[in-house]
Amino acid sequence: MSFTIAIVGRPNVGKSTLFNRLVGKRVALVDDQPGVTRDRREGTGRLGDIDFTVIDTAGFEEASIESLAGRMRAQTETAMAQADAILFLIDARAGLTPTDRAFAAAVRKTGRPVVLVANKSEGRASEAGVYEAFGLGLGEPVGVSAEHGLGLSDLYDALREALPDLTEEAAAATRAEVLAEREAKAAARDGFTTDTAEPAAAPAPRPVRIAVVGRPNAGKSTLINRLLGDERLLTGPEAGITRDSIAVELDWHGRAFQVHDTAGMRRKSKIDDKLEKMSVSDALEAIRFAEVVVLLIDATAPFEEQDLRIADLVEREGRALVIGLSKWDLAEGETGALTRLRQEAEHRLPQLAGMPVVAVSGLTGAGLDRLMQAVLDIHAIWNRRVPTNALNRWLDSAIDGHPPPAVSGRRLKLNYITQPKARPPSFVLFCSRADAVPESYKRYLINGLRESFDLPGTPIRLTLREKANPYATRAKGR
Repeated sequence: MSFTIAIVGRPNVGKSTLFNRLVGKRVALVDDQPGVTRDRREGTGRLGDIDFTVIDTAGFEEASIESLAGRMRAQTETAMAQADAILFLIDARAGLTPTDRAFAAAVRKTGRPVVLVANKSEGRASEAGVYEAFGLGLGEPVGVSAEHGLGLSDLYDALREALPDLTEEAAAATRAEVLAEREAKAAARDGFTTDTAEPAAAPAPRPVRIAVVGRPNAGKSTLINRLLGDERLLTGPEAGITRDSIAVELDWHGRAFQVHDTAGMRRKSKIDDKLEKMSVSDALEAIRFAEVVVLLIDATAPFEEQDLRIADLVEREGRALVIGLSKWDLAEGETGALTRLRQEAEHRLPQLAGMPVVAVSGLTGAGLDRLMQAVLDIHAIWNRRVPTNALNRWLDSAIDGHPPPAVSGRRLKLNYITQPKARPPSFVLFCSRADAVPESYKRYLINGLRESFDLPGTPIRLTLREKANPYATRAKGR
C-alpha cells in the first residue's frame, strides 16, 4: 500500500531540491531565486526500502486568495489535505522567520503527522538554525542537505516513526518484490519451467503521452483543468503562470492519457530571464517525450509567427500534431470562421497537410470530445505501418505518373521502397545516385505517400539510400 507525503515550507528553502533527491532525478525546476515552483508536482519517491508518492508545492506566502500568491497557497493547502504526512522544511542557515512560524501553525491545524526538516544543514553555520527549530513545537528537527544528499537516513527513520503502519506495509511490499525477482532469476538460471503456470494477462494499453504547448496565455492549463474536471493546475489572467512541465494522469471515456502542461513559449530573441529559459527548455523536453502534441492557438489572434515556429518544431521532432483553436467562445461569432482557419492552417503548414484543427474552449468545455478523438485518430496514424508490397505498387504508379528527372543527362532509377519503422511513419527508398534526387521530387513522393495511404497530419520521413553495386568489387581488367 502506497502513501503520500507533501513537502511544504516558505519560498526558497529547498523543497524542489529535496523533491528531486527523493524521486532520484531532476524533474522540478530549481533556482536560487524564490518562488520558482507554482503548481504542485507529484512523483514517486524512495527512501531506503520504502516507495511513496511525494508532492512538491509552492512556497507559503500570506496573500489574498484573488492574487497569484494566494492561488499558489491554495494549491499547497490542497496538497496538504491529500497527504498522509507532511515534510515541513525550514532553512537551517537562515534560521526561523515569521513566515515559518505562521506556516507551522497552518500545518499543525491539518492534523497530519509532521516531520520537521532543517534543510541546508551542511557545515557549522546551520547549527543555530537547527536548535532554533525546536521552538516551532513540531518535534525534533531532522538535519538534511537535499543538495548534497546528507541526512537522508535520519529522514528515513523519522518517516518510519511518523507513519509506522504505512511505511511497514510499503517496506514489506518492496521486500516481496525483490524476493520474487530473485526467485525468477534463479529459476531462469536453472532452466526451470512449469506447465501449470497460468497464461499472463494481456498488458493494459500504455497511456497516450500528450504535450499541450503554445504561446503564453493561450489557455493550456485551463483546458487541462477542464479535461480533468478539477482545478489541478494554477490558472489566472496573468501570462506565464506555468513554469514547470507538469504531468497529470487523465482517463477519458475509458482510455488512459498522460498530459503534460507546459510553459508558454515566446520567441527566443525575447527571452532574457534565466528562469524563463529553463521553463522553455522543460517544455521542449515535454515535446520530445510526447507522442501527440496539442498546439493551442489563441482563436482571437491565430497563426502568429511563433505559432508556426512551434508547429515546425513539432514536425522536426517527429511528433503527431493536433491544433486546438483555444478561446473559441470569444471567436465563434464570425460565420465560416472555423473553415477559414482550417484552410489557413493547410496553407501555412504544408509539411503537416491534413492535420486536425479543432475549436475548443477551456472555459466552457466546448469541443473537448472532438479534441480527444482527434488525438486518438492522429495517434493511430502516427503508429501506422504500410505493407511493403502495397508500397512498391504505389511506387510504380508514382513513377509512371511522374518519372524522376534526368540529372546531368543520366536517368535516376528508383528501385524499391520499404517502411522500417513507424512513430512517425518512416520510409527508405533504394535508388541510384541518392544525393542527386531533387528536393521537389522528394516532396512529390512524400505527398503521394500521405494521400495514398491516408497519413494526414503526421510527419513523414523519407530516406534515400543507394542500392549496393554487385560489380563494385570486381577487378577492372576482367
